[in-house]
Amino acid sequence: MIKLFLTDVDGCLTDGGMYYTADGDAMKRFCVYDGMGMVRLQQAGIPCGILTSEDSPIVKARAEKLHLQFLYLGVGSRINPKTQSKLQAAQEICNQLGITFADVCYVGDDINDIELLSAVGYPCCPPNARPEVLALPNIRILKTPGGQGAVREMTDAILASE
Repeated sequence: MIKLFLTDVDGCLTDGGMYYTADGDAMKRFCVYDGMGMVRLQQAGIPCGILTSEDSPIVKARAEKLHLQFLYLGVGSRINPKTQSKLQAAQEICNQLGITFADVCYVGDDINDIELLSAVGYPCCPPNARPEVLALPNIRILKTPGGQGAVREMTDAILASE
């Protein structure tokens, strides 16, 4: 049974594109279906969180709007190896909740997600994930692309299995 739902942002909650205004301001496009899926999980008593290598006020605003219990920005960065890994961040959350990785569903799509995807009981990825992620043993490849409702597909599956 899943007791914690975690997801990456770029490529999972978004289409992975980086959008910039002429002034250099960053923008991200989120799918409202994914947000509703995480809200519904929380209403069912399953805590949700975001783990991302980005340190973005946009992601912080999205997490706050959804009232997510957990938000780890700037984790799992391949550029700055001194940052906490996504695996370490997830372990902190598991310790706080008194659960193990076997109870965790994680949606990730890129090479900095592999360590955590390999550790959790319910690893998932959108079909547009990197080939290294798609090749992981026991990975559940979702039908819906990232940024178009992939997370909602998984949250609906979790709720249907309860």
